[in-house]
Amino acid sequence: MAELQILNKEPEGKAILVAVSLGKTEEECETSLNELESLLETAGGRTAAVIIQNRRTPDKATCVGSGKCEEIRDAVAADPEITLVIFDNELSPSQISSIEEIVGVRVIDRTMLILDIFALHAVTAEGKLQVEIACLKYTAPRLIGKGKVLSRQGGGIGTRGPGESQLETDRRHIKRRIEALTEELNELERTRSVKRSQRAKSGIPSIAIVGYTNAGKSTLLNYLTDAGILAENKLFATLDPTTRKLTLPSGTEAVLTDTVGFIDRLPTQLVRAFRSTLEELTESDCILCLTDASEPVSERERKRAVTEQLIRDLGASDKPVLEVYNKVDLVTADDRTLFPGNAIEISAATGQGVDGLLKALDDLLAGGKTVESIFLPHASAGVLNEIYRLATVLEVEYLEDGVSVKARCDAKARGRLAEFIRKK
Repeated sequence: MAELQILNKEPEGKAILVAVSLGKTEEECETSLNELESLLETAGGRTAAVIIQNRRTPDKATCVGSGKCEEIRDAVAADPEITLVIFDNELSPSQISSIEEIVGVRVIDRTMLILDIFALHAVTAEGKLQVEIACLKYTAPRLIGKGKVLSRQGGGIGTRGPGESQLETDRRHIKRRIEALTEELNELERTRSVKRSQRAKSGIPSIAIVGYTNAGKSTLLNYLTDAGILAENKLFATLDPTTRKLTLPSGTEAVLTDTVGFIDRLPTQLVRAFRSTLEELTESDCILCLTDASEPVSERERKRAVTEQLIRDLGASDKPVLEVYNKVDLVTADDRTLFPGNAIEISAATGQGVDGLLKALDDLLAGGKTVESIFLPHASAGVLNEIYRLATVLEVEYLEDGVSVKARCDAKARGRLAEFIRKK
């Protein structure tokens, strides 16, 4: 269905970026527009002009008001390469229609641009399914206008039809498509869940790398594991999660997962669609939270706050977190004094500080845990389920007189299982 296309996949021409302040300071608006410009570049477009409208509330019809729309129209008319107007604010379907009628070119908003970038960069079957579901859910409520023109409902000869408008037919089609895609995605999620369960039973701890988009997550994963994944200086250069095995200095094996980058105002549709991918974060044993140290202090702290909020929103705030500041090779000594005291400083590009990061991961994963030999007589074999719940089981051997278990236990598990732990 042509109506479901958000952006053309061919490289875009120039675009005008527009923002309504809605009470934000000029600096806040410029920061958000700079990010929008980076998103546009990632999608293959170029910025022709940036327009900020100071309003406390958006105009109901056009968001910016008719006068500002005419200003945008004149800018479009002055440059034939301008093919697009992108709003930093979310637009309603009627606002998009009204603005397009005035300015004469296609109009989209920030969410539509992010969805397009995700569609452009999804590589795996799961990633493509997730993106299509998100796009369909975003597009469905925006199917207006054409439905009235194409409707066959009405009175008189030649106007009576199947009893529903084209709009209703399109929405039914979208609903069926979402249901079919969701079933496919659920099957892939079940496979991913089985793999996670197998990793948990094997006793291999998992580490999730999270951070704002373009913080250097893929570069770090490549450096640590030779993953060979795409790492570019672009927002959302990589989308599909990659998991690789990592051996820590102590000899402990762990799995390291590069998750999708966070961004301010990440569309709800994407958060929902990528829930299975983001479960790698919620199911991990610890989180490696990456911040781009080379950015201005206010900007990096804003992005750090967005990342921390999303971790809380995803229900992973109880996980142990390592604060890591990346790209320190691009930072002056004076700037580094402004890092938090607990931050680990690295450069994933050069390897600077990575040894210290690995040591910190080793210490964090150990966390007072010890490997214990546990013996369960046959009469107490039911305790095995509790061991799986309380500890990380490394090995199970069924003997003539009982069950021998080797497990990594914390203080709580050692206390509950004390009578079955063999003295060393």
